[in-house]
Amino acid sequence: MLSFISTGGNLLGRLLGLSANGLSARCSCSRLWLTPAVKSFSTAADDPPRLPPTGYIRFIKQQQPVLFKQYPGVKTLEITKKIALQWQALSAEQKQPFEQAAKAAREEYKVELSKFYARLTPAQSMALSEKKRQKLARRKSIRKKRELTMLGKPKRPRTAFNIYMSEHFVEARGATMQTKMKSLMEDWRNLQDSQKKVYEQLAEDDKVRYRNEIKPWEKYMEEIGREDLLRRKSVTADNTVGAKGLKGEAKAQTGSTGLNLAKTARRVKKPQD
Repeated sequence: MLSFISTGGNLLGRLLGLSANGLSARCSCSRLWLTPAVKSFSTAADDPPRLPPTGYIRFIKQQQPVLFKQYPGVKTLEITKKIALQWQALSAEQKQPFEQAAKAAREEYKVELSKFYARLTPAQSMALSEKKRQKLARRKSIRKKRELTMLGKPKRPRTAFNIYMSEHFVEARGATMQTKMKSLMEDWRNLQDSQKKVYEQLAEDDKVRYRNEIKPWEKYMEEIGREDLLRRKSVTADNTVGAKGLKGEAKAQTGSTGLNLAKTARRVKKPQD
């Protein structure tokens, strides 16, 4: 539990807004967090009900008002670590009300989930499956980006317009991002060729920077066995070379077979002559 809390403590504490450390075993089990509630965890009418909170989350939520008053200004990560220790220090009897409430809410959640899927039409089921797929894809993309950042992958080169946009975005016309982008694109189209060349040269320099940085990084990824993070082009190029080699061998074999057939045909014709 501690390792999980230490790694995810910042996010959890930010979600719960905690600010204290002196959580003792004197938890007064409020009815709010010991009463199962499933409907309140639904995000929208067309979404399935969400999982109810666990016994540990209920324990945190119940003690939250006390912690706000006793320990203002304490760092969130330290708060979550101490709460984890205090939760572990509770006896089985003290944890039981929270865990029983979580179990009851879980059973009600299963019933509500079955009812939700039962009233869906085939079209709604397909739409929900597609929504889940997109959500998982976004999560996967975010995790991959974080991993690449941790591994120090060089940033991709910027285009000339990207460089221009980053320099002029603040003073661009418009109150929203969309209007600013629209005005920047219009200004870029009206920019003189001599002015565009400055940004085009900067973009070319950025490409050189990227090529110089990505090659040693990919070499290091190969050394540590992370070929799955290499660029697709490099993998495709290797596959293309291999395919060409196989094709060449096939042609060679076909050619040799044709020559052998031709020689055999000549041998057959000689006695007739």
